[in-house]
Amino acid sequence: MIRCICVDDEAYASNLLKAYIEKIPFLQFVGSTTSPIEALGWVSDGRCDLVFLDIQMPELTGLQFLKLAGNKCKVILTTAYPEYALEGYEHDVVDYLLKPIAFDRFLKAVQKAQALLQPVVAPAAPVVAVAPATSAPAAPAEYMFVKGESKNKFLRINYADILFIEGLKNYVSLYLPQQRVVTYQTLRDLEEQLPQPPFYRVHKSYIISIDKVRMVDGHTLYIQDRQIPIGETYRENFFKLIREKEQG
Repeated sequence: MIRCICVDDEAYASNLLKAYIEKIPFLQFVGSTTSPIEALGWVSDGRCDLVFLDIQMPELTGLQFLKLAGNKCKVILTTAYPEYALEGYEHDVVDYLLKPIAFDRFLKAVQKAQALLQPVVAPAAPVVAVAPATSAPAAPAEYMFVKGESKNKFLRINYADILFIEGLKNYVSLYLPQQRVVTYQTLRDLEEQLPQPPFYRVHKSYIISIDKVRMVDGHTLYIQDRQIPIGETYRENFFKLIREKEQG
């Protein structure tokens, strides 16, 4: 069971989340509070695994709470203010729910939390001799569709055409050789969809195609005429990848 608490100064919001939590078999409602300081105590005592956290709170803001809580729990932000989404993701929150919160959107968020807190380990399969298949395995997808600027409009984007991707709040910009495509999607969700290789996260705001990098100089990489910073969190893995490419 994933133990949950709600931190919100609006009783209606806490009651709604409590009702949602109690519908999910793998969630357990532990309690709710209007005090972020009290909630920090619960987190420090190990009384909860997942916090539903409002951003606009007395005593401490939700973002201050995130800094103080560190990695002691997982957090799903709940707020009526979309402008805080980018900073929330910088603190590695599980998801960002905008009020009023629909149940289907809530369910998607807690499924993400479950994948992080209760990873499924498949049992080892017995070794069975199998005759060679006569047909070739299915080739991986070479493209994806992204939402366009109008309802029911979707654009096909070939992976091979993507130079790099820049994230901003709940939008991403896909940079192609001759155009830039903007779509409503988070960088985190897009990262899960893209194949690795050739795509790698190099910064909290950037995903790049390693095939399109023409030069790396210090903590900056160059794709065509654009300079893209390599974030401190991602440097070790990125330069390990570069060394492997050099040796290969």
